[in-house]
This record gives sequence, C-alpha cells and structure tokens, in this order.
Amino acid sequence: MSDSHGSGAVETLEAPTTSDRNGEPLLRAEGVWKLFGKNADKVIGTPDADLSRAELRDKTGTVIAVRDVSIDIWPGEVFVVMGLSGSGKSTLVRTLIRLIEPTAGDITICNQDVIAADASELRELRRHRVSMVFQHFGLLAHRTVIDNVAFGLEIQGVSKQERLAKASEILELVGLHDVATSFPAQLSGGMQQRVGLARAFAVEPELMLYDEPFSALDPLIRRDMQDEVIRLQAETGKTMLFITHDLPEALRLGDRIAIMRDGGIVQLGTPEELVGSPADDYVENFIRDIPRTHVLTLRWIMRDPEPGEATDGPELPVTTTLKDAVPVVAETDHPIRAVKDGKVVGIVDRVAVLRAMAEPGA
Repeated sequence: MSDSHGSGAVETLEAPTTSDRNGEPLLRAEGVWKLFGKNADKVIGTPDADLSRAELRDKTGTVIAVRDVSIDIWPGEVFVVMGLSGSGKSTLVRTLIRLIEPTAGDITICNQDVIAADASELRELRRHRVSMVFQHFGLLAHRTVIDNVAFGLEIQGVSKQERLAKASEILELVGLHDVATSFPAQLSGGMQQRVGLARAFAVEPELMLYDEPFSALDPLIRRDMQDEVIRLQAETGKTMLFITHDLPEALRLGDRIAIMRDGGIVQLGTPEELVGSPADDYVENFIRDIPRTHVLTLRWIMRDPEPGEATDGPELPVTTTLKDAVPVVAETDHPIRAVKDGKVVGIVDRVAVLRAMAEPGA
C-alpha cells in the first residue's frame, strides 16, 4: 500500500522496507501544526489556515512552521523528512518530542501520548526511549570520548562501571575503541560525529532522531557517515527519523521519504515512488537530476507472468535496480524473473527495460 500522492504503478507498489507493520507504529503524528505569533491559536480551522505563508503573515502576523502534518513511522523503519531551508522539517522533528510545543495535533511515541505527558514524563521519554543527533555535535570538551559516549547513561543514573562498559561496547561497534581516552578536540569532524552517534546508541533508544547531522561535513566524510548509519541500522534494527535537505542522502537512507514545503508534506512515499511518479512540479524539480535507473527497481516495471514464464529465464531479486539489471537483460533472450522470498512475483522483458531507460531522467 502506498502513501504517495502519485498515481498509476505507485498505487500497488510495496515499500521495500524491513520495518515491522504487524502492530502499532512506533511514532504516530496526526494533524500536527506549529504556528508562531500572538494569533496562532485562532488560525487553525479557519479559511486563513489555507493561505500561503506569506499571505497569512501579512494578514495576521502569524507564521506557519508546520502545517497539518500526519505521519506514521514503523518499528525498524528509516523515515526521512526532506525539504529546503525553511520548509519546516527541523521544527517538525522538535515538535514531535515537544522541544517545541505544537500548536495542535496528536503525537504518540512508543504508545505514550506525548501531548498529554507532563515535564517528568517528557524527560523520561527523551532520556530512555528517544535519542537525538544534531548537526552540531554537542560533545563535552573536557570529557574523554568514552565519557562523552557514557554521558546519557550517567544522566539515567547508571553506575560508572556499567556505563563505561556499555560505552566501550558501543565504541567498538562504531570503530572508535582506539580513541576512547582522547578528547573531542583531538578528533576530526567525522570522528566527532561518530562519537555523537555512539552516544545516541549507548542509551539503547527505541527511536533515533537525526536533524541534518552530516550537513557540515565534507562530501567524502558525509558519505562515510551515511554508510555508517546504514550499517548500524542493519545491525541494530533501530527505528530512525532522519532530517535532511539533500535528496541523494534521503534516497540512500530512507525506506520512505516525506518531502516538505512551506510547513506541509507535498509527497510521502518510497524513493521509487518519488523518483518514478513525482506528485507535482515541486517534487519533479527536486528529482530531475537523479538518474531514474539508479533508483527504480524491477518492481517498478514488472508485469504479471504469462503461462510458462515463471519457470524459465534468469532470476533477479525484485529490488535490483534497472542499472544493475541491464547487463543481465543484455546477455539473455529470455525475460527476467523478478523474485521475492524465493517466489517469482513478476516478469521484466527487454522492452520494458529499454522503455524505462528512454524516459527523461534515466
């Protein structure tokens, strides 16, 4: 089932995620608004709420930062919120754990009503169940790496021996065990951000929030850090909400991506759905420089098997990109059998691949 606002093939596309959708979402936000200004509470539910940001500001002096956002994030999912500066993405992530108070809406994290939570309950939520990784590392300069990693556990009241043991284990996981006794100033920017990741993982949160954590890093280090997030998520199965303004980063990391503009979500879907069926000109402008064949997979162009086709021809996982499928298609006269969980779920013939490659942006 698709969350996209697109049409056609998108409607039947199954999200290629390892998330668990058998129970309740780990995070559910419904109708979340954040407005700044003295008349903020008087705008929602009126015709003024449909005005553009500029029109509303000129008319009422109120600024909409988040506009009627509803999202579900499932256990084990990497959910990316993407948008340009000022789109509302960072305000949204802070609103979800009430670092910024929402103007309206319902928010549930780990079956806890965040809106109804008092100050003590919010502290417990942030200390034990949710971790945040920011662009600015926020490391404690006077503490060693291992003490920085153990800091969240110290706040929780964990004994020194236990928290240092856990911090050492996490440093091993992220490949920083050799610098455990160094100080942050002695590390490169990439290594400092890795310490920030380790600190977030050390408290064993159920949900990890990343607010543009790598945007200040140079491109090579940034890619290394993306690889690290992918690896850590695969090894730990953590649920992640990742904020970025960079579409290639969003496409690399996200099981699903929400694109924001002027405080609202203009499209929500898998990377394939966004690249293959952009909802409007705004999204299309975002994805125009992304090679479609590097993102779209066999599931996007496959058709149902005809009699006999399910038993003949080369097999490829249904998640194979068109780029990677081309050499196989070129070496056989038979259609490709797209396979998921050991079963043939579709057929991809040469014509379908060539047609997809001929489309603009391929």
